[in-house]
Amino acid sequence: MKPTLIAATLALATLAAPLQAHPHVFIDTSVTVVFDDAGRVAGVRLVWLYDDFFSLLLTEDMGLDPDGDMALTEAELQELSDFVLDWPEGFAGDLTLEQGGVALPLGPRQAAQVRLVDGRMEESHYRPLQTPVSASDAPLIVAPYDPYYYTAHIVDEVIGLEGGAGCAARLHPADIAAAQTQAEQILFGRSIDQFGPEENLPEVGHLFADRVEVTCVP
Repeated sequence: MKPTLIAATLALATLAAPLQAHPHVFIDTSVTVVFDDAGRVAGVRLVWLYDDFFSLLLTEDMGLDPDGDMALTEAELQELSDFVLDWPEGFAGDLTLEQGGVALPLGPRQAAQVRLVDGRMEESHYRPLQTPVSASDAPLIVAPYDPYYYTAHIVDEVIGLEGGAGCAARLHPADIAAAQTQAEQILFGRSIDQFGPEENLPEVGHLFADRVEVTCVP
């Protein structure tokens, strides 16, 4: 989750019990793996559907939707889009692609859009790989997660495949109980909320990440 959106949640975040990592924002995340004409993985299309509370919080904080009906005017939606889509430099987009344990470089976000769906904010975009890869050489792992776990990405078990004849995708949900145990060891008795502004937040998000495994028949 990008820092500007993290900041919008901190004012409402209450101190958690020690030895606890917990998110403040929940995103239902849809993953579609896109293949090129040669059958290689070319990129990933993502749809982030934010939870009701955060969607309401953000629109209220920005002074949008004063009547509270979660139906924005065209001008209000444009203002929301400009804010949400203004990713800061260095933000990785809550997405990691790996093959053989090696992270694959991603290109800039494309086709980014924001809309409201039944009162919930939805952000969609496409992330191309800098260099397409074959998932028949080794499985490709797609992991959408916030490194700091302020945001929890809950990946839809239905994984989209565009192209890629002979390819399949399987979701490996995170073991939350095991992740919490490991996170407690990293946090040393403090919740993420209890770290001061000058401290480096621990990166425990990977422990809670749902992972999509993509394989192709050679």
